[in-house]
Amino acid sequence: MPVRQPKPGDLEPIETASPAALKALQLERLQWSLAHAYEKVPHYRRKFDAAGVHPRDVKSLADLARFPFTVKNDLRDNYPFGMFAVPRQQISRIHASSGTTGKPTVVGYTAKDIDIWAMLMARSIRAAGGRAGDIIHVAYGYGLFTGGLGAHYGAERLGATVIPMSGGQTEKQVQLITDFKPDIIMVTPSYMLAIAEEMERQGIDPRQSSLKIGIFGAEPWTHAMRVAIEAKLDLDAIDIYGLSEIMGPGVAQECVETKDGLTVWEDHFYPEVIDPETGEVLPDGEKGELVFTSLTKEALPMIRYRTRDLTRLLPPTARAMRRMEKITGRSDDMMIIRGVNVFPTQIEELILKQPELVPHYQIEIARPKALDEMTVLVERSPAAGSADGEAAGARLAHHIKSLIGVSARVQVSAPGSGAADCGQAAEGVRQCRAFIGASPHFA
Repeated sequence: MPVRQPKPGDLEPIETASPAALKALQLERLQWSLAHAYEKVPHYRRKFDAAGVHPRDVKSLADLARFPFTVKNDLRDNYPFGMFAVPRQQISRIHASSGTTGKPTVVGYTAKDIDIWAMLMARSIRAAGGRAGDIIHVAYGYGLFTGGLGAHYGAERLGATVIPMSGGQTEKQVQLITDFKPDIIMVTPSYMLAIAEEMERQGIDPRQSSLKIGIFGAEPWTHAMRVAIEAKLDLDAIDIYGLSEIMGPGVAQECVETKDGLTVWEDHFYPEVIDPETGEVLPDGEKGELVFTSLTKEALPMIRYRTRDLTRLLPPTARAMRRMEKITGRSDDMMIIRGVNVFPTQIEELILKQPELVPHYQIEIARPKALDEMTVLVERSPAAGSADGEAAGARLAHHIKSLIGVSARVQVSAPGSGAADCGQAAEGVRQCRAFIGASPHFA
């Protein structure tokens, strides 16, 4: 399939700027962002003062390394609006993602933030090969999750026609793709394979669909999956990266003409890679934990936010900005199931609410077909009978679905049967985590 190469005038000037011009813009915006956070957010003022640093100390981009990190717990501790840098009345929209204790991570946007987000998403879709006039089928979830609305606003800004399908209803996804003939689909890669399987079930050849480009994100995916998707659907499978704390989708985007990693939109997000143990900034090319500082966000400035994603920074190729390698893992124990962040501590908290169960559990993530499937293996209490244990397991499955947002199969075994033995994992299990006893959080 011919790749849509950008034409002269397609790109914004910053996408082809000189290194000196880009660094000058970054420094100017970094100084503003640090001052904005310090002056408007008490949390940042306390942290900066405790670290003995002040925004006026920043004379170069390297000076950022002197400032303290921000972590997810900072947002949780200031729930819901304590990290906002503008009055609540200036917040145009609120998104949220799952947190480790049932409280979501809350993200606010001013009207200007939304405008910049739409612009960066339009830039991302264009980098993936999208153009004005294309039909774009958005199968990311809408709502508090940033994926659907982020893609939607970006596609409209680009001048595309948007099909706001959202997730689920796989048969209807196939019907609309068949009838409306979109050029581009934006969806998680695992769900793309599920849609392709549904096409085949209906007797439709996925390679004959109208889709030319797939923009895939919200979960880790490998080069092998790219090859599988492109072979099955005869389209260009392009990676997109984002996280709600920084903006949502569109923080970094792979360019269709190179497919060699994600270009970080460095005019709005300054990336660092650190040693996850020491916090030391690593040189470009070395693998470590990705850290972002927002440069233009009004509502929720993020200063040195530890994403926990593991990657490395690479030199520019298709654009003037650095690239990041595909995410290879995480420095914490978060799992991403069908685009939803799932922490083992969330599962543990729900198990501990069932007196018939004990917190000896194992989480298995398998992909027998296209989509991840989660199984929680847990033991019943010695005081509980078999029927009581099964009833508690059913309640646990219900709570996982309603409170965390993913479906899970719960298997309840007899006391002392070794449900937490990771060595018992079934064939095909991709990810196995065993936790014995309550975590320190519940001690």
